[in-house]
Amino acid sequence: MNFAASDTFGAVPPRDTDDIPQHTLKILVAGGFGVGKTTFVGVVSEIRPLRTEERLTDASTGVDDLDGLASKSTTTVAMDFGRLTFSGGVRLYLFGTPGQERFWFMWDQIAYGAVGAIVLVDTRRLSTSFASIDFFEQREIPFVVAANVFDGARLYTVEDIRNALDVDPEVPVMLCDVRRPDVAKGILVTLVEHALQSSGPQ
Repeated sequence: MNFAASDTFGAVPPRDTDDIPQHTLKILVAGGFGVGKTTFVGVVSEIRPLRTEERLTDASTGVDDLDGLASKSTTTVAMDFGRLTFSGGVRLYLFGTPGQERFWFMWDQIAYGAVGAIVLVDTRRLSTSFASIDFFEQREIPFVVAANVFDGARLYTVEDIRNALDVDPEVPVMLCDVRRPDVAKGILVTLVEHALQSSGPQ
């Protein structure tokens, strides 16, 4: 498959229902509670994204860790779903995983058939990223780490984040603002290229 970085901004809507892409890839968007998964899927999807958000209630008190998330009022209870088609016939199906521990039992089902994953990281709460990283490492699913830089958060270098998360040197790590479509698309390109390299001859 020829998937060049020049395609990063070449997302085009499908012309009609008969426009069948040459390649379809399933991508996961994972990470801890409140790291920006729903935002990521929504900002790049060419279709109206499917969301399974519910309002946080008193029942989640003491269950969901809201430290640093005072303004968060909803949570994903199943998954987010979106789609993005690149010029050249590559279509990505994006599945955002639920971040809370009580929903982790769904991850294996959601991950089935995925070629790779994006692990979104909140540098204010790095510990919430370890479960996602462990999940993909154990299942040998290629992934990249994208540190979502929140307003007012302390800035860290890529190497600081890599060392703190203890990921392998070949795993791409980058800083990002997932509210920007161009940045989110660039992360997807990096992931697909990494997944292709990982699946090549060893």
